[in-house]
Amino acid sequence: MMNAPEILLIEDDEQIRRTLRTRLAAEGYSVREASTVAGGVLLATQSFYDLIVLDLGLPDGNGLQIIRKVRDGKRNVPMIMLSASSNERDKIAALDAGADDFISKPCAMGELLARIRVALRRSADASGRTPLSIYRTGEIEVNLNSQRIDIAGSEVHLSRIEYKLLEILIQHADQIVTHRRLLREIWGPGHDAHIHYLRVCMLQLRRKLEAEPGRPRYLLTQPGVGYRLVTQHFPESWKTVSSGK
Repeated sequence: MMNAPEILLIEDDEQIRRTLRTRLAAEGYSVREASTVAGGVLLATQSFYDLIVLDLGLPDGNGLQIIRKVRDGKRNVPMIMLSASSNERDKIAALDAGADDFISKPCAMGELLARIRVALRRSADASGRTPLSIYRTGEIEVNLNSQRIDIAGSEVHLSRIEYKLLEILIQHADQIVTHRRLLREIWGPGHDAHIHYLRVCMLQLRRKLEAEPGRPRYLLTQPGVGYRLVTQHFPESWKTVSSGK
């Protein structure tokens, strides 16, 4: 298959790796494999992939080391973490390190494939499209070039911090973005403990974007973890339009 999305699979369990390789290949993906942190880092940093699926627990370390190496190299490839652990701390650590999604084992193959498709759709590199500049969901429209926000056709003005929060959530739409990650990206290193900044900013953003701020439809809280911009409840209204249109 020409231009088949290339997936790097990093998993030490040979049986799981074989099952995933067979199913991914059947779905039309090109798959490369590694079974250790060292092998995964080598492949992930020397070649470009459309997606990385990796295990948390590996014989010579853990998947967080791979994620950090990839992100330190300024690579924006989507990464989905698999783990036998259902511990919330592990999930937060993976998301903070730069994972785009976290799936607990055992997971249904159909769910994993669906999440892979979502991650690939959101990757401009994987789709080969021009960078997207306009995002729409429900009655909200955000032009990332002009930084203009419209609700049902009427312009809404955001502060610089409010806009930055919204922009980050759009970049990770339908994914949980942790408090720590938001604090670092908006206010910078050293503000990890200032969660009250984030809560106030989210409160103001909801007041401006939500019809019922106390019962938000778009900007949802994941208790103890972070926030998520929801779009899947509006499948017909969510659109992405490239800057050339």
